[in-house]
Amino acid sequence: MVSRVQLPPEIQLAQRLAGNEQVTRDRAVRKLRKYIVARTQRAAGGFSHDELLKVWKGLFYCMWMQDKPLLQEELGRTISQLVHAFQTTEAQHLFLQTFWQTMNREWTGIDRLRLDKFYMLMRMVLNESFKAVKVRGWEDRQIEQLLELLTTEILHPNSQAPHGVKSHFIEIFLEELTKVGAEELTAEQNLKFVDPFCRVAAHTKDSLVLHNITRGIFETIVEQAPFAIEDLMKELDAQSEEEEEEASDGDESLESSEDTRDLLSQRGSEKLPAGSIDRAEPEVGQEQWGDDRDGPVLQFDYGALANRLFEMASRQRTPSQNRKRLYKVIRKLQDLAGGVFPEDELPEKACRRLLEGRRKRKTKKRLPKARLQHKKGKGDQEDPSPDPSSSVERARPREQPRGRSRGGAGKRKRTLRQPSGARAEVAGVQEPEKKRKWIPGSRK
Repeated sequence: MVSRVQLPPEIQLAQRLAGNEQVTRDRAVRKLRKYIVARTQRAAGGFSHDELLKVWKGLFYCMWMQDKPLLQEELGRTISQLVHAFQTTEAQHLFLQTFWQTMNREWTGIDRLRLDKFYMLMRMVLNESFKAVKVRGWEDRQIEQLLELLTTEILHPNSQAPHGVKSHFIEIFLEELTKVGAEELTAEQNLKFVDPFCRVAAHTKDSLVLHNITRGIFETIVEQAPFAIEDLMKELDAQSEEEEEEASDGDESLESSEDTRDLLSQRGSEKLPAGSIDRAEPEVGQEQWGDDRDGPVLQFDYGALANRLFEMASRQRTPSQNRKRLYKVIRKLQDLAGGVFPEDELPEKACRRLLEGRRKRKTKKRLPKARLQHKKGKGDQEDPSPDPSSSVERARPREQPRGRSRGGAGKRKRTLRQPSGARAEVAGVQEPEKKRKWIPGSRK
């Protein structure tokens, strides 16, 4: 008998992850997490690059086989949180690197029905990547390693990332970074996160990548500037209030806090009269504001960001198209650094003026036709000299050769009362039907 060859555990797990039954796939995901924790705890343990590629092959088809949106979201969260099962930073980065390599390799084979769940998986993996850096206190070395990995696998011109992966990554980068680190990251740290996009935008020859970076990163920062300054003012007000409270006596603060608690308890026990508004509950407009803006936004030093962009865009090897596009962004950032905010009403006014100008041009073109219709309504009047601006004269073929053969334009005017058949024989050209109908009417 032939001895049965035992496959490596990575291949066995990958086969079970891509199984047909959901129970088998869920059990394989739980076993994979335990296997990762047990193997990375050993000093001589760890995964190789090829082994993690096999694991991600199974995880990719595990997500491929999953249906129903809620189950897809739960599975995507479970898969993305596997990065925290690795005990070392190098193993985590290798796990993330093989994920993006797998997405780049399998992207062209994803059909449109399965595209949304892989968009969601990319978003969740990026979110957990930022959380892994957050656990280590946003260290500069951790940030640099993560950004180098993402730049090499996605943003770099020599990477194998398709346009769909690049566009989605640029679109979700600031959103996921805001969710994870908006309350903790400083303006200097945020500038480090944006620096790879500055370098790629200055040197790329792909117009689509340039447009996505400009719109998804830099213009988003400009649009969020009022909210960022509002959050900064709130923080300063809160710090000043805390300092004032600390400066006051402890006894007075205790008495005032007890009085306010009593008043709040009395107001809460009393029934609110009709038409009154409880301040603890948000109003309708405030709820809509909260939906548009989920929490704080990232803080940026707009002057430093403008200088960094200018440094990259002013180099000789920067293409002229990229330089022009980036200079527009630099002007906006410089205005923000000087305290000048972009006006939202200006584009509306410019659009209205443009529409009004188009309407005026259209009315000017339609004026000759309106005059012609007005003249046609007067049936009892006839202009012996035809108006050259009328549409009838424009529609009539040129009759200069025929007029010359009959002795000029004077004879051509007298031939208007001749029968149409005789004119056709002399000219050799068939008269249009509109002219035949118009001649009897003109005799009145």
